[in-house]
Amino acid sequence: MRAVVLERQGGPEALVVHELPSPTAGEGQVLVSVRAAGVNFLEVLVRQGMYPQPPELPWVPGLEVAGLTESGRRVLGLVRATGGGYAEVAAVDEDWLFDLPPDASFEEGAAFLMAFLTAWLPLTRQAPVRHGMRLLVTAAAGAVGSAAVQVGRALGAEVVAAAGSEEKLALPRSLGAVEAVTYDAIEELGQVDVVLDPVGGPLLAGALRLLRPLGAAVAVGYAGGPWEPVSPQQLVGRNVGLHGFYLGRLMQREPAIVRDAARDLLRLWAQGIVRPVVGSTYPLDQAGEAHRLIEERRSTGKVVLVL
Repeated sequence: MRAVVLERQGGPEALVVHELPSPTAGEGQVLVSVRAAGVNFLEVLVRQGMYPQPPELPWVPGLEVAGLTESGRRVLGLVRATGGGYAEVAAVDEDWLFDLPPDASFEEGAAFLMAFLTAWLPLTRQAPVRHGMRLLVTAAAGAVGSAAVQVGRALGAEVVAAAGSEEKLALPRSLGAVEAVTYDAIEELGQVDVVLDPVGGPLLAGALRLLRPLGAAVAVGYAGGPWEPVSPQQLVGRNVGLHGFYLGRLMQREPAIVRDAARDLLRLWAQGIVRPVVGSTYPLDQAGEAHRLIEERRSTGKVVLVL
């Protein structure tokens, strides 16, 4: 089978297509003929050598896939523990395999789970959003951000959005954000009850200043650089909270919670309340270009490889 292999850390050119033996299904696993694979910022960080718990190389990237089982079942799934999604065939634990909605494309299936779980779990469990709350989503044109805008609306929040350029603001507005600004104008949004931030860097510290008393922020990523230190004094003195969310660790420690959340989200998708945004697609042999698009912050929605 054809697969993208990361043999060394480096630039996008480090991703090379090789012919590899097809995987075999282990106990509790199902072989999936991959039709689409999601491209995640985590995989970009692994390639750059910036991920804190990197897999051993050589490694086939790819943490989420959509395709067909040998029985013809249309599925989407997470291969989060081992990778292997950038390939024509992936072995997926049956526990992390779900039915693709009937009207959904494989590209949409590969764009769904990681982005929507990263939005849904924090906004329902760590900083629960309720009707009438004001939710700020940063990186609102990205995969997680576009999911969070939809999740916030589904939970009854008034969603305001921030993104890195004027061109990217159209997407969160189209998804229901009542206001959308670039990062240099984020203070114009005024006070909010909850912040969901995939950006990190100095942006999170700035967003914390927008929280109302008893509000909370959730850090879910650091696409904009390492987080700045936050002192408990900043939180205690303003009666606000700060949470961190890491989907991979939660899958390991509390898998039942994550699987239940995936089923909840799939029901919302089936009802037409949420839907993944596929921003760009690339063939398997252009995985490096897909990474480059994300790395240069030119992507909107989810970037997906198609096979």
